Amino acid sequence: MKCFVTGASGFIGSNLVQELLARGHRVKALVRAGADERGLQGLKFERVTGDVFDRQLLGQEMAGCDWCFHVAGSYHLWLRHYAPMMRTNVEGTRNVLEAAGKAGCQKIVYTSTAGCIGLPAPQPNHVTLANETEKATADQLFGAYKQSKFQAEAVAVELFRKAGLPVIIVNPTMPIGPGDARPTPTGQFIVDFLNGRLPAYLDAGMNWVHIHDVVVGHILAAERGRFGERYILGNQAGNWTMRQAWAELEKITGLPAPQKELPLWLAEKVAEFDEALAFFTGRPPRAPLAAVRMARRKMWFDSGKAIRELGLPQTPPEHAFADAVAWYRANGYVKRK
Repeated sequence: MKCFVTGASGFIGSNLVQELLARGHRVKALVRAGADERGLQGLKFERVTGDVFDRQLLGQEMAGCDWCFHVAGSYHLWLRHYAPMMRTNVEGTRNVLEAAGKAGCQKIVYTSTAGCIGLPAPQPNHVTLANETEKATADQLFGAYKQSKFQAEAVAVELFRKAGLPVIIVNPTMPIGPGDARPTPTGQFIVDFLNGRLPAYLDAGMNWVHIHDVVVGHILAAERGRFGERYILGNQAGNWTMRQAWAELEKITGLPAPQKELPLWLAEKVAEFDEALAFFTGRPPRAPLAAVRMARRKMWFDSGKAIRELGLPQTPPEHAFADAVAWYRANGYVKRK
């Protein structure tokens, strides 16, 4: 297949380009001018320089493509001004999906986030895993990033229902592994651990998934996914508390895991002050308020639908952490001795 990929220089995008090429597909990739292209080095693909706001370019370059993967997005838990991120994630999604529809793409895979999946109300001594039927409520959409992706996913659903576009939605959980060059906020947690910058932890819960499984899930969605459906790309064994995650990193690295649990109310106060300071200094806060507020509920997910319908692989999360650590160490992200 000839595939058009947006966001090709990002963590998911670069790994997706690599996997598509490895499977014998042809790739045309949209890359912003000046983007960090370390993840694309050595890969043979057709480059398109531009962005998701150039509708004419999108329509022109998608002509003749069989599949479109819209991976591009602005992923920040803190910014001085959020309007550009909202525009990229919402308006950019509409531009890309409409262009793919007009170009005649047979499959359009839109990369959303598990943050758009609703979290069931907590029960005493029991956590219900969230699945694709749950819709996030306003009080669960912490921060501009989640809000922008929620609106973008609504655009994708609208274009499927009203315009009949062949849209399939994938919702990755917390991908980790090689190639997170920026790194993403998710990867930054691991980098901070490796550099001894985590004096305490919150009683949060995340679903960790290997980046390879995520990109394979994208391709399987194009091959087998049902139009208008969404698929959680996560790991059934990856629903860990942060304490479990740090313990695994301690086991892999030999570095001490943080032992002190920080009360949520105190962490929120610190994050509020940190963000106020960051607005004036321009230096991102160590712990964005949106990230802290995610700890209010365990973000644990059921990927059963993607496993059953797509055949989503399930690389053990321990391997994902080990691969991420090895990549960060090999690429100069660890500063402490």
